[in-house]
Amino acid sequence: MHQGAPVGGHDPYAGPHDPYAPGPPDGGVPLRRRRRRRWPKVLGAVFVVLVLLVVGGYFYLDSRLKREDVLTDYAGRVADTPGTNWLIVGSDSREGLSRDQENDLATGHAEGRRTDSMMLLHYGSGGTSLISLPRDSYVPIPGHGSNKLNASFAFGGPKLLVQTVEMATRVHIDHYAEIGFGGFVGVVDAIGGVKICVKERMKDPKAGLDLQPGCQNLNGKQALGYVRTRKFARADLERVEHQRQFFGALMKKATSPGVMLNPFDSIPLALHATSNFRVDNNDHLYDLIRMMWAMRGVTGGDGVTTTIPIGGTGSSASAGSYITWDKTRSGQLFDALRQDKPIPQNVITK
Repeated sequence: MHQGAPVGGHDPYAGPHDPYAPGPPDGGVPLRRRRRRRWPKVLGAVFVVLVLLVVGGYFYLDSRLKREDVLTDYAGRVADTPGTNWLIVGSDSREGLSRDQENDLATGHAEGRRTDSMMLLHYGSGGTSLISLPRDSYVPIPGHGSNKLNASFAFGGPKLLVQTVEMATRVHIDHYAEIGFGGFVGVVDAIGGVKICVKERMKDPKAGLDLQPGCQNLNGKQALGYVRTRKFARADLERVEHQRQFFGALMKKATSPGVMLNPFDSIPLALHATSNFRVDNNDHLYDLIRMMWAMRGVTGGDGVTTTIPIGGTGSSASAGSYITWDKTRSGQLFDALRQDKPIPQNVITK
């Protein structure tokens, strides 16, 4: 001990590294070491807060989904089949649109909701496929005789539509997703539009559409007209090609890093999507995310996109003009889906 240092006290002349300097009064570690050990606690607290935000955000978004009792059992329902099958529906619901918005989007005014597009998404060990179900398809509708496929939605909503699709295809539907006009426009605008290459000029006043040829970024209003217009020589058959093309491009951009990692895009997208998608009571946000990734893959070249093989046309007093499915080729397509096997090349159409 230095001469003159008080017993049990601190030598004012001792340096910070003096081996004779006494330790902290409580016998603990020096204060500088204590400060260093606080960082793990701070980082741990930050991590916990982030986890709570993510988990809380997930359940908040999940609670915003519109749910309906769609996928219910009924006598003679086809048993569960391998793979996963989604029925994805674009409806003409004007819910949430003001009269001014209806006029601006050229949607007209109609109460209720009807099907404007229907697609069957399948993924599993046999690959991924996105198949358009033309709304003018003439099929048996339980309790209503035979009529156009979209009439089943008008007669009994999504529940009867699912039953009609299952009975006509013998493919078990596992999930259901539906979005209306307003929700579609909001989702497209939330990510700043979607790039589409237009082959030739498209002008349809009824759909509020006027596009020049070339690759361009479509906003929500333009995109809605693009997937709605039937002003083609092949009418609904060409329209369903555009619907698959656009929905694929939409899902590809929505799941891109540029959108997912940008909160100014990802947060509005999540809010618009979850508040405008209608799903079955047992469907959740993670199901929708899986569906989006599957659509991104199939339209990006990792699967098959096609329309049900068409057999011919006809008309009736109750249904008007309709189209029929090619029994042999559509049967082969549905057999492949039921067995979760690759779709034969000879049944793939535009």
